[in-house]
Amino acid sequence: MLPYGRQSIDASDIQVVTEALSSDWLTTGPEVDRFEAAIAERAGVQHAVSVTSGTAALHVAYAAAGIEPGDEIVTTPLTFAATAATAALLGAKVVFADVDPATGNLDPAAAEAAVTERTKVVAAVDYAGVPVDAPAFRDLAERKGLLFLEDAAHSIGSTLDGVPVGSLADLTTYSFFPTKNLTTAEGGAVVTADDELAARARSFKNHGLVRDRAAQRFPDEGPWHQEIHAFGLNYRLPDVLSALGTNQLTRLDQFVARRAEVKKAYDEALGDLDGVDIPFAPEGAAPAWHLYPLRVPAEKRRAIFDSLREQGIGVQVNYIPVYWHPVFEDLGYQRGMCPVAEDYYRREISLPMFPGLTDGDVERVIEATRKAVSG
Repeated sequence: MLPYGRQSIDASDIQVVTEALSSDWLTTGPEVDRFEAAIAERAGVQHAVSVTSGTAALHVAYAAAGIEPGDEIVTTPLTFAATAATAALLGAKVVFADVDPATGNLDPAAAEAAVTERTKVVAAVDYAGVPVDAPAFRDLAERKGLLFLEDAAHSIGSTLDGVPVGSLADLTTYSFFPTKNLTTAEGGAVVTADDELAARARSFKNHGLVRDRAAQRFPDEGPWHQEIHAFGLNYRLPDVLSALGTNQLTRLDQFVARRAEVKKAYDEALGDLDGVDIPFAPEGAAPAWHLYPLRVPAEKRRAIFDSLREQGIGVQVNYIPVYWHPVFEDLGYQRGMCPVAEDYYRREISLPMFPGLTDGDVERVIEATRKAVSG
């Protein structure tokens, strides 16, 4: 079975991990600092806060934004549940807005229509690696007094009008899960140009501990003293995984280039199929294609999916609309709220997309897909 995603690990990755394991630091050491500095440089901002997963990055970002019970966040249903769940866990009401039918990204006009006086954050997801319309969301945030959060779990390495994802929003979150554009096995990061947001993020990911004597309430307790002024969690990424991430980052451009080659090959071979839509990127967007979301006729999607699996092609569907999950249904959310996103879901199949795909693998996927769609 050819998987739809796979990590790209080589001998140099194994070497740096081995070196980190042999060092004096397994966590909270110099490799974490190195990785954060490298991520911040790639994002084009001053601050990167490494964490244990992309989900942790979202939780940390919402906490840094000051989300609390009674607040609302506006986001897309065409994403993994973590984009919404992490805000809900902080007590926010999640308001879903519909997507652009061409990209699957949150529609700025729909998002604006969903904003109320209680909205604190608009969280847009770079679906499949295509950057969201950041200028429109920045404008919305500035006019309404909101924070713009970009869930870039799919898009480290993507740019919009030459500007890297990471520099486009008030807060940006990355995921470094194995199938993502680079990996730390499990891991993520929050990046921002804002000093205060970065400080809040760093505090929340480390239990909320205050070690700065000048900021402590009882600074004379002793040299060992540390305080917690607000609750946080342990989301610290270890040095071992940070070393892997720093090494992966040196090859990110290679990974992105190969993904683009695979995308082009799929486009050229599948674009003429009846009822099929290939992935779209707006002018100015240079995506690091994390997914290849092919859209097929809804009434044939299950048969096409089953045929591809039977042919050994490990396709996936991304994503079940978030509010379809029973946890949201039990909160009163109903199907039909975002019809464009639901139509996108009903037609979507993710074909294999990762740098390790050989030309032969790509041809195999193309042949199997043409057979499945035409059958």
